[in-house]
Amino acid sequence: MATDRVQLYDTTLRDGSQMEGISLSVEDKIRITKKLDELGIEWIEGGFPGSNPKDAEYFRRLRDVKLKNAQVSAFGGTRKPNLTCETDANIQSLVAAETPGVTLVGKASMYQVRSVLETSPEENLSMISETVRYFKAMGKSVFFDAEHFFDGFLDDPDYSLQCLSTALRAGADVLVLCDTNGGMTTFQTLRAIEAVQHRMADARLGIHCHNDAGLAVANSLAAVEAGVYQVQGCVNGYGERAGNADLLTVLANLKLKMGIDVVDDEQLTRLTEVANYVSELANMVPNPQAPYVGASAFAHKAGYHVAGIMKDEMAYQHIDPVLVGNESRVLVSELSGQRNLLMKLEERGIDYPFSQDEIKKLLETVKEKESQGYQYEGAEASFELLVRRSLPHYKPPFELEDFVIVERRRSAHERTELNEMLAEAMVKLQIDGELHHTAAEGNGPVNALDAAARKALIACYPHLNQVKLVDYKVRILDSQSATGARVRVLIESTDGTRYWTTVGSSTDIIEASWLALADALEYALSE
Repeated sequence: MATDRVQLYDTTLRDGSQMEGISLSVEDKIRITKKLDELGIEWIEGGFPGSNPKDAEYFRRLRDVKLKNAQVSAFGGTRKPNLTCETDANIQSLVAAETPGVTLVGKASMYQVRSVLETSPEENLSMISETVRYFKAMGKSVFFDAEHFFDGFLDDPDYSLQCLSTALRAGADVLVLCDTNGGMTTFQTLRAIEAVQHRMADARLGIHCHNDAGLAVANSLAAVEAGVYQVQGCVNGYGERAGNADLLTVLANLKLKMGIDVVDDEQLTRLTEVANYVSELANMVPNPQAPYVGASAFAHKAGYHVAGIMKDEMAYQHIDPVLVGNESRVLVSELSGQRNLLMKLEERGIDYPFSQDEIKKLLETVKEKESQGYQYEGAEASFELLVRRSLPHYKPPFELEDFVIVERRRSAHERTELNEMLAEAMVKLQIDGELHHTAAEGNGPVNALDAAARKALIACYPHLNQVKLVDYKVRILDSQSATGARVRVLIESTDGTRYWTTVGSSTDIIEASWLALADALEYALSE
């Protein structure tokens, strides 16, 4: 039976940062710590101070950080074989971290003890016992991460259970059962938990799942149902290999599906914000399909789905997205019906009395454009401009007359190691009936085109200075056409407050880029 009290333990800053492609600075780690504290996470694993100077610096900086909800734990291993805690440098680095809690990883698998740790089973038990007692004597909360517990239990259950009972007798506050290799099924997980509970009925247990079998969240929730007290995981499911249990998904399910108030209602509304904030600092592209917090988590594309949610928003949604700080979206594509279009117009704030014939014509235009390579479900700013341009009184802020781009190889004295080419663009734009002819150099043809267009526009629209292009994607749509293939260009822009995406498509990559770029600038001027 699920416990009424569940402790959330985040290990993004340690286990999550081991994910391929992630490298967090000390400042990043401090900022994430504060954000997790705001979310209401109870324990945050700050890092492994004995492994690198950056983590040691993080713990020094942390002493000046005031947290309201969270406590921070330092991570490290039990003492090494044949050393004492006083002479083990890694143990002393945990002492120096001066955190209220320590998380000690120790082997809970006979195979791992003999083949990887290369010591005796008896010495491993001594390492666990002495290290836990050492930190309990300092008054710290001690979490014992039983590494490879589940695999060890399948191989030699008695020894794995002995490792846990040794840590418990030494004073460990929580025995964390680790699916280190991430391969356990839910049935295997629950069978092992039941054995631990039978042997150590009063122990507080934790669960730490990796996602190699795609079951990390499911196994974590099943563990809570079985009575486990602490759940460990990482924001956005970050972590080594296939990642860890996604703590945000676990959190939402605990509160919304299982009725366990791990955070309050206001904190829950920050879930999407936290997901995006951490992905930004980690320099990782957010997963649009992420449960609860993904941009597509409440997006509706099929016409009959949209027809349903027009009658009742919950017809095709399992929760109100507002609860987790997300929102419903209607996608417009070649699969859309008129209801999709009407809801999208309402969502984008386009208040115009379209007739049924006008809606039908607009829908046909969308489908025709998408057959030419456009994709509006990922470029809603371009869709909005498509609609606004169909309105009788819409006046575009500028119109392109012509552009020319010249690329040349730099002379020997101009070259850099990274760039031997120089691009120059000349642009003619009509702005308020006046022709503006500008030129600019750039790091490539698109950059030059952007610079030349802005040179003309900023003179008339100074606030364009705030608009920056933050992402540029090119996709080949028909690769069998080789260099003559049609391409789609997506450009993401921001003015520091809003973000928007625009699209262009052509068999010419420069034209496709210009179409997306022009939409990006026009959208910035249309608000």
